[in-house]
Amino acid sequence: MPTPTGAARSPPTLFHKVRNERSILALAVSKARLFAGTQSGEILVWSLDTYERLYSIKAHHRSVLSLYVSETQGLLFSSAGDAIVWCTHSLSRLYTIYSTYDVGDVFCVAYSPSLETVYLGSQNTTQWYDLSDKDNRPKPELARHPFNRNHRFFDSKGPGGAPTPRPASALEPHSEDGQYLEIDKKDIAQYAHNGYTYCMLLAGGSTRTTFEDEMLISGGGDGTIKIWSLDKAHGGSIRELKTLESGDDSVLTLVLDDTLLYSGRVNGEINVWDLETCQLVRRIESHTADILTLCVGNGTLFSGSANGFVKQFTSRYECMHEWQAHEHLILASVMTEYRGKRIYVTGGNDDCIAVWDVGDARDETPKPAATNNDELFNSLSQLVALRTVSSRPEYSQDCRRGASWLKSLLKDFGADTEMLSTAASTNPVVFARFRGKTTRSKQGKTILFYGHYDVVPAEDKQQLWASDPFVMRGVNGYLYGRGVSDNKGPVLAAIYAVAELVAEKNLSSDVVFLIEGEEECGSRGFQRAIQQNKEKIGAIDWILLANSYWLDDDIPCLTYGLRGVVHATVEVTSQRANLHSGVDGSQRINEAMKDLISILAVLSDTGGMIKIPRFYDPVLPLTRDEDRRYTAISKALVSRDPQRGDARQLAEQLKGRWREPSLTIHRINSSGPTGSSVIPHTATATVSVRLVPHQTTSEIQEALREILQAAFASLETKNKLTITIDHTAEPWLGDPRNEIFRMLEEAVVDVWGPVNHQRRGSVPATKPHLKRTATRSSYTETTPGTSASLTNGSDHHSQATADSPTSPVSPQEMKASAGQSWKPLLIREGGSIPAIRFLEQEFEAPAAHLPCGQASDKAHLDNERLRLSNLYKSKDIFKRVFRDLPLR
Repeated sequence: MPTPTGAARSPPTLFHKVRNERSILALAVSKARLFAGTQSGEILVWSLDTYERLYSIKAHHRSVLSLYVSETQGLLFSSAGDAIVWCTHSLSRLYTIYSTYDVGDVFCVAYSPSLETVYLGSQNTTQWYDLSDKDNRPKPELARHPFNRNHRFFDSKGPGGAPTPRPASALEPHSEDGQYLEIDKKDIAQYAHNGYTYCMLLAGGSTRTTFEDEMLISGGGDGTIKIWSLDKAHGGSIRELKTLESGDDSVLTLVLDDTLLYSGRVNGEINVWDLETCQLVRRIESHTADILTLCVGNGTLFSGSANGFVKQFTSRYECMHEWQAHEHLILASVMTEYRGKRIYVTGGNDDCIAVWDVGDARDETPKPAATNNDELFNSLSQLVALRTVSSRPEYSQDCRRGASWLKSLLKDFGADTEMLSTAASTNPVVFARFRGKTTRSKQGKTILFYGHYDVVPAEDKQQLWASDPFVMRGVNGYLYGRGVSDNKGPVLAAIYAVAELVAEKNLSSDVVFLIEGEEECGSRGFQRAIQQNKEKIGAIDWILLANSYWLDDDIPCLTYGLRGVVHATVEVTSQRANLHSGVDGSQRINEAMKDLISILAVLSDTGGMIKIPRFYDPVLPLTRDEDRRYTAISKALVSRDPQRGDARQLAEQLKGRWREPSLTIHRINSSGPTGSSVIPHTATATVSVRLVPHQTTSEIQEALREILQAAFASLETKNKLTITIDHTAEPWLGDPRNEIFRMLEEAVVDVWGPVNHQRRGSVPATKPHLKRTATRSSYTETTPGTSASLTNGSDHHSQATADSPTSPVSPQEMKASAGQSWKPLLIREGGSIPAIRFLEQEFEAPAAHLPCGQASDKAHLDNERLRLSNLYKSKDIFKRVFRDLPLR
């Protein structure tokens, strides 16, 4: 899984330099040795322990352009005009592989241990040789070796009719050691690139990536990256799967980090590709000179350029260090770990090798997946550290890493996983299926869990956070950090619940996860991705999500309704540029701001009633059962805390927030300097309309356009009106009497136990000892008008616990409540979740909503938190539902 960056690292330090007489063109490392290929055709070998030169081998007649150590550490591959396979221990020559086709130099080598196939990238072809078939092939004719046959140009006859004499060494055989292997003509892909094949690597299969099937990736002089499948049945032959294009500049180097592919180009640019979706996710303008070599390690990316400089980038591609490593070109680099240290080795045409200390190595040894609460805590800490802010392009890579992190976790727990591509510039959906132990006689029903891994920004410019929002902290029984409550904590609780059932062999039926990365931006691309992959997702019987909160800090709840929303931007533009109000102000000027305010004023009256035509027609009247539900909720809340006011008034307030539509003008912006005497050229307002069930987003947005356009027309202004619908979400109303709600109700009662009448939790506490002090204001309003008032001014750093009442309880009250299990409150909410109604309609399955957090969790705000007991108990609730619901 990807490792988030956190603490700052020291700059790399040079602790050894090795000088040579010729340029260093290629580098490779084994466990204890460093190999270098030189311009003079030698392979030099040093000890990583003492940096003493152990061997110097005359390997090729031309410059050694590529070195590669096999994953098993037993084979060393080198290339020039041919390719040679060496034993890394004895350094004896095992095989010499050559082609009868005039391919020129071999720039790169890759080897698949599972296929026993060597792949060579050259000037105009990609070739391969299946070593497992070497003894079945006819003996090669050495006269056809590149150094023994005539070259059409270099061996052509000159003046006088005589060819240029060859050096005697070129005519000598390489060595009597080893076996000569000739590449068959059928094992050559002509014009694999429309240019030289400069670099290649293998992904998947035996390599440490998330890919199931092994594939070859090559970069060429035509500026493309190509992905090739490997056919085991036909000697590892290649077939083109995908071409990744990003301009015409040559791709000179490639490196892979899990599912992220980095390419270095001749213009100094690094491209970052997501191989799950084959999308270009980032361009890094890193150097002013060509990038000749890339490495990844220690959670960072290293790039070496043609001007001798190295840059080290964080996982968010911020340049953390830059230094001159060589006097001229950096032609090769390699990263390894030796004796607990990460070392970064560079070689250049200044005839030297530099060895850099890049810090302590992290323990990356794979460990068996664990499912206990400690592991859940650790996983949440890691996921919070990934800044998956979907609304900010600079965090796009963190979002991709978050998706890959979740995919790896789900795969470790035994799920079939895949990334579902959304739009080109949006984050993928993580799809996973845990398969239950169904039988022919009883087929369990499938539950779909929906969640999201993206979060809202937490820049903390005003230092309102008590600690770094992306470093999870535990204080007084609460976990603090961006996303702990919305929605990373609940998502991981659900994943760990299924994982425990799998480990216990108690998962009776399939559980599907759809975890998106664009929920905080209106679920961009989500619907399209689901519709395109609906057959793959399969039939769904129940839908479950956990993306909301209790009414207060004490009573568990179940949510059965959400309002929908239409978010719109209204803009009025003048024909004139920004003007000075003193110089140009006149009643004859149609001011954009005046027109905007005039048309916004027609949307509602002074009492707050919305004036959009036919707006209230679809709103259902209040039923008797629903009214009793509101009464029960308000009485339960007030009985636990009389300071919340009158129960009837609270019930009316809840109706207004949950089952009645509303309209909000969020902000008004204008062109020109802020606070100046400017008549703005443009005035813009952000407006939202919250909808209730039976109102539809299509009808409301059309009616909104109509009333604004009619009001604008009545102004008879010369300005221009533009209305943009930014995003929408349909309202949702579930059935609290159906099977999934009854199952959730039983699970909540079982896990949380009896709930006393008296108020628990959320009492003021001393401020925790953290790095910074958060500023906050106390809430003193007694009118139950907002969600904040339901926490009754709860100090954010609460000492609340899940099990003990903090207010005195009389013996009579304790006796009355003894043995009673209070059911969770059935509530609706005023917020919107775009995906829930869409999923219901798409899969024709009912949805239910389990709030995991408390009212004081402060999602989207500073010091977002989640009580640790809520995290663990939510996992227990999910576990019961996933185990028992499918068999009902």
